[in-house]
Amino acid sequence: MRNQPIHYFDHAATTPLSEPARAALIEHMGVIGNAGSLHTAGRTARRIHDAARIELAHAAGVDPAEIVFTSGGTEADNLAIKGLYAKRNAVPGSKPEPAVGKPARPRIIYTGIEHPAVLDVIEYLAQHHGAEPVLVLVTEDAVVDLDAWRAALAYAPERTALATLMWANNEVGTIQPVEEAAAIAAEHGVPFHTDAVQAFGHTPTQLNNPAITTAAITAHKLGGPVGIGALIVRRTAQLTPHIHGGGQERGLRSGTADVASAAAFAAAATAAQASLDQEIERLECLREKLVHAITTTIPNATVSGVQAAANRASRGGNSAQQLPGIVHLSVPGAQGDSVLFLLDSLGFATSTGSACTAGMAQPSHVLLAMGRSKQDATDVQRFSMGPLTTEESVQALIDALPGVIAQARGAG
Repeated sequence: MRNQPIHYFDHAATTPLSEPARAALIEHMGVIGNAGSLHTAGRTARRIHDAARIELAHAAGVDPAEIVFTSGGTEADNLAIKGLYAKRNAVPGSKPEPAVGKPARPRIIYTGIEHPAVLDVIEYLAQHHGAEPVLVLVTEDAVVDLDAWRAALAYAPERTALATLMWANNEVGTIQPVEEAAAIAAEHGVPFHTDAVQAFGHTPTQLNNPAITTAAITAHKLGGPVGIGALIVRRTAQLTPHIHGGGQERGLRSGTADVASAAAFAAAATAAQASLDQEIERLECLREKLVHAITTTIPNATVSGVQAAANRASRGGNSAQQLPGIVHLSVPGAQGDSVLFLLDSLGFATSTGSACTAGMAQPSHVLLAMGRSKQDATDVQRFSMGPLTTEESVQALIDALPGVIAQARGAG
């Protein structure tokens, strides 16, 4: 029985453990001491954890004191948005808890293409803590409208708790103008958070930008283990923690340090950054080959982001930047789940979008935010490439797709 895909095209969901990360994980899994203990074993664990923090900070280009380890990107996003919102609405001079009654800074600036780890937190704060979500529209290729972003921040900055914009979209792969958006937020004195989970290790990221208050990253998207991530928190940033206990991680995230995973995360990040330029070039070539094949062999197929950006460029607009490894396909009449299962039966691991929403019978919120219809947002497939992707795998996908799409269309 086959339990491993022959061709893995779901790197955006999770990546295979890289050899440097595997080596670090194996080396340190036997560490006995608690990094918070004062005896020799504890101090040994603490030294390993501190070294991992320093190495990860170097890979991210930030200060080690700005690294707050978490269980992953979802927790990092939660800590940032809930923490900033609560702190910005705390009663002056009191304990860092949200004020009772109507918050003084209820507004949260965001876009409709954010990851559920951001969208669901904003919805929670709106339902339970008086937040006022302010939606900023995106273009047809999933790029934030900076004029609308600027207007939203200028309208009532004194009533705005924070602004958040993901660095790169996990479904269609569009890279956002994060530096410009952060600078606009800073001009108005509004904290800025970015979900950089899909970007870090896959495209150049300037995470040391002082206009960026917090940034979420995670290990398993770049060759590290599942279950560990980090929130980059500026030294001047003020957040209210939502996990309490031993006061670890600057008091922002209590919990016993996962020493082995931290070391593996750092090793994976270092390796990813070292090979970044080479990997971008390799994946861009594979993406170009796949996109060309899709648009020339599959009737009425479109590639989100890439094709729309090319159309804008031909009209004199600025083309959107794309993550090198993501190809997002829309095929009218070919239901996404049907395409996924047909490809899976042939040994291809693909997806219809974020793994965090897989199995939910609903159209892609990202495509809807881009102006697509509900039907168009359902007839989609994401191919995300990475270390396991080869020329042979791409060619195999190219050979298989026309038949699979025809079969899916025939099934209705």
